[in-house]
Amino acid sequence: MPTIETVPYRGWKHNIRLTNGQVELIVTQDVGPRIVRFGFIGAQNVFGEFPEQLGGAGEKEWMIRGGHRLWIAPEAKPKSYELDNTPVAIRKIPAFAPGATAGKSGGICAAQVPGPLTRVQKTMDITLADHRNEVTVVHRLTNKGSRAITLAPWALTVMAKRGVAIIPLPKKILHTDRLTPNQNWSIWGYTDFSDPRWTLGARYILFRQDPKRGPNKVGIAHRPGWIGYWRKETLFVKRFVFQEGATYPDNGVNFETFANERLLEVESLGPLVTLRPGQTVCHTENWALHRGVKACRTEADIDKYVARLVTR
Repeated sequence: MPTIETVPYRGWKHNIRLTNGQVELIVTQDVGPRIVRFGFIGAQNVFGEFPEQLGGAGEKEWMIRGGHRLWIAPEAKPKSYELDNTPVAIRKIPAFAPGATAGKSGGICAAQVPGPLTRVQKTMDITLADHRNEVTVVHRLTNKGSRAITLAPWALTVMAKRGVAIIPLPKKILHTDRLTPNQNWSIWGYTDFSDPRWTLGARYILFRQDPKRGPNKVGIAHRPGWIGYWRKETLFVKRFVFQEGATYPDNGVNFETFANERLLEVESLGPLVTLRPGQTVCHTENWALHRGVKACRTEADIDKYVARLVTR
């Protein structure tokens, strides 16, 4: 079973560390819910961090900090930016709990006090597999207010700088076999595909983080079910589903990626739902971490070094 212990981390005194002897997760109890570290033991954090914000709590404004967080979509101020700068309650999850990673696993539940603005409680169930470097994160939004609210769960992961996101495209179909589109994209007022961070290929999109370049973003109705982020021979894989027939935020997309000078985010979204008081919506991601993965500069590289790991 994974080890679960309390440790200090980057200025926060109360953090939960989960490790299976190969990888570790650190979830801070002082703010959040927020997973602030995921990586191989003794190696760099695959998640991005904002050092000047680490260890802080009780601020009067929302702080990005880095790591993995849960938001409310569609994005709007102040709703999405409701403060998460106070302590969260953490309890252990037994290995047989619903949503636990297949095989022996153990983890924790991190639960936020309902926000005073939305009255929505954010919760993450985080489980780590015993013998595989795999994590399951079940995100929950619960309406603790007295009125119905329409929203979608939005899981955002800040990745470390100078890596590259790998986004698979749907399999090609002859135009004589299908005359209608099989994917839709959303673009923002600052989306720029002339930006050299993008490589738009036949089978994959590559999107690089560059500390010298500002905001850029795209959203996709993403059906392949996974995306990757490669950096320094370490590959992070995020899996999530697209529910056919569901209504998604931002013109129907369930995946978004955003980058600026300090970060690149890989984000999955659940469908829009209307929660009556007391109701909960869940959104699940599955993560995997691999090392010794060679550089992915071309689609052939991805087919050779990444696709086999994802489909294995």
